[in-house]
Amino acid sequence: MGITMTKQDDPRQQSPEQSLEPQPFITSKALLNEQKEVLIIHNDSVYRLQETSSGKLILTK
Repeated sequence: MGITMTKQDDPRQQSPEQSLEPQPFITSKALLNEQKEVLIIHNDSVYRLQETSSGKLILTK
């Protein structure tokens, strides 16, 4: 299964004003792993990352 990413979506293609060094990135498909939502623990808080029916992402605490 391939992942298609445009130049606009690729964080490595940011202008120098946005980032001086390349930033690591992970795809939403890798985070969600075929699920519609996943729980993320950050600084002892639980967040929910959801993909909507229109393909957008929502992160809530």
